[in-house]
Amino acid sequence: MSKARKTFLMTGASGFLGRHILEHLQHLGGDSKIVPLVRNQDAWQDQEWNKELGVDKLVQGSIANTDQWVNDPAIKKIDGIFHLAALVRHSRTDKEEVYETNIEGTLNMVRLAATKKCRMVYVSTSGTVGVFDKRNEWADEHGPYRDKQVAKWPYYDSKVKAERAARKLADELGVSLVILRPPAMLGPGDHRFRSTSHVIRYLRGKLPFLIRGGIHFVDIRDAAQAMVVAMDHGEPKPSYNLSGVACTIDSFFKMVENASGVKPPKMHLPQSVALAVANTSKGLAKVIPGVKESPLPDPVVIEMAGKFWDVRSRYAASDLGFVNRNGQETIDDTVRWLMDNHESLKS
Repeated sequence: MSKARKTFLMTGASGFLGRHILEHLQHLGGDSKIVPLVRNQDAWQDQEWNKELGVDKLVQGSIANTDQWVNDPAIKKIDGIFHLAALVRHSRTDKEEVYETNIEGTLNMVRLAATKKCRMVYVSTSGTVGVFDKRNEWADEHGPYRDKQVAKWPYYDSKVKAERAARKLADELGVSLVILRPPAMLGPGDHRFRSTSHVIRYLRGKLPFLIRGGIHFVDIRDAAQAMVVAMDHGEPKPSYNLSGVACTIDSFFKMVENASGVKPPKMHLPQSVALAVANTSKGLAKVIPGVKESPLPDPVVIEMAGKFWDVRSRYAASDLGFVNRNGQETIDDTVRWLMDNHESLKS
């Protein structure tokens, strides 16, 4: 007897992670059907990468206003929700929209899961628990939220609040909620060039300086596979950290140099100096006619770059089969794909 085909709603399907989950499900043989929730149906259909993925039904709308699409026949019966959508904005500018999208949008998806009596796999971030002032510190699934550390960073603060609120509501409504916490995700196929933006700036010689701090990244292909397993696991844990490669910023860009041959910037600035420069640049951009934004990273990015990021997992390997591949392999594949697909990097 053939296995019944399951139908899943996916928010954020048009993004980097959505692409990899869709491709992984196709690789598994098509036993699962994804109905993407997209803001713009025409924009989805204009993307070349999704032509061969077998998506035949879409729902158009946003996570902020479910009333407009919740009764769409395409999702009359669903077996689960992959909630990937989030507003990732590392700035204190227009932060209200970040909180609204990341908290209220997530709660709307929990309510929908309750209505549909299905599981929800929610993709949060390792930054809710895994940011530190010193190297060699880390958190597992039982680590506390880093409320004080992320309070001034709207994206991460919104994710902490979203995790708490979603868990509380899911418990009240009887929803099976599984939270996945990946660090920065890298790999091939970032068609929006967002997750790989710092690598692109490096390859273009647009990073004027480096600072002493840390970075933590995971291969998006390995993360996507774990998320698919989490959806079907018989007795999943409430949350899973996806531990990748935690290293210094210098070590990270050394891997990018190995992959590309592009030398890193020679200048290292103390974080206090870099932050002062970034704040000044952002202030000048607001008052100089014709300048829309600062050429330097937002001060929030400088603040975060001076921290160290790391999570471990007690359960992801045994429950989800999660193993992150070698970091240099991830960087090699990332750089190779960018060189072939980003207009400013094509040879």
